[in-house]
Amino acid sequence: MEARALKRYIGTSPRKMRLVVDLVRNKRVDEAISILKFTNKAAAKVVEMTVTSAYSNLVNKLDSGRLSQNEVVIREAYVNEGPSMKRVLPAPQGRANRIQKRSAHLTVVVEQLEETK
Repeated sequence: MEARALKRYIGTSPRKMRLVVDLVRNKRVDEAISILKFTNKAAAKVVEMTVTSAYSNLVNKLDSGRLSQNEVVIREAYVNEGPSMKRVLPAPQGRANRIQKRSAHLTVVVEQLEETK
């Protein structure tokens, strides 16, 4: 069984966020959370909250409601580009420079590990 969590309109550029997401893709949830706690990037906090939310969604989806974090793996984790805010900054000689403040959408899909009997 699988569950997903979406976090949209994150105020970090997608390129910076992909560096953090690549660290935890295809890892167990408990391992991913411990990696993110000690990652020195601003995007790590947002990714950690989204992974925790996806895990909680999976626990709520199950009938038994009992599932350890080491029994769940991050199957998919990807970052898409969100809308960009356009801003103008003054430049020398009466010109204006355009700045794009990028945003990102994060999707995390977790899946229960298959039990081998």
